[in-house]
Amino acid sequence: MTKPDPGSAADSAPGLRERKKQRTRQTLSDTAVRLFLEKGYDRVSVAEVAAAAEVSKPTLFRYFAAKEDLVLHRFADHEDEAARVVAERAAGEAPLGALRRHFLAGLERRDPVTGLCDHPAVLAYQRLLYGTPSLVARLYGYQERSERALAGALGGPAVEARLAAGQIVAVQRILAEENVRRIRGGESADAVAADAVRAAGVGFGQLAGGLPSRLRTPDVTE
Repeated sequence: MTKPDPGSAADSAPGLRERKKQRTRQTLSDTAVRLFLEKGYDRVSVAEVAAAAEVSKPTLFRYFAAKEDLVLHRFADHEDEAARVVAERAAGEAPLGALRRHFLAGLERRDPVTGLCDHPAVLAYQRLLYGTPSLVARLYGYQERSERALAGALGGPAVEARLAAGQIVAVQRILAEENVRRIRGGESADAVAADAVRAAGVGFGQLAGGLPSRLRTPDVTE
């Protein structure tokens, strides 16, 4: 990260403002999730969240367009994650290879986005998310934007890229959902880990058999 120039207040001001916005957004989301877990999503109003976070209701809506987004803020950083992995992959590495490597690394570190995480706070959040129909419905919008971003990073013919992105995002989603299902059923993340890695191998293996060769074969010319 580049350090700001201490001699230029004008240059550093936007960064400071953005950091303050990020902190406010995180505080609002954390406050909302805490209240939703304590009382139930449908029993907590947006006004109550705003009051608990010590901001006005109009201020809250400047940060979050809908009540559901207060919960799904935790997915916001992941919207373009697959696209970033493809865009930042090593020279000569195929897009699918980079995505597979990234997913396996997420399993290894028990990243909640892979579903392979049994931390009590993560399990409570998952119960809130998947147990609230309006949140599940809103989640599809995040997945759609993730697909669009990934399609843009994959490039090539538009329809081909969209089809490939849809398949990749679907495989990752199903792998994560299977891990969540087993852990919510009482298994530990460590007990599920080996099967999760094998399932990832199956999922990405199937993708390798169906995606265009330019997406699954390293480009030796790079």
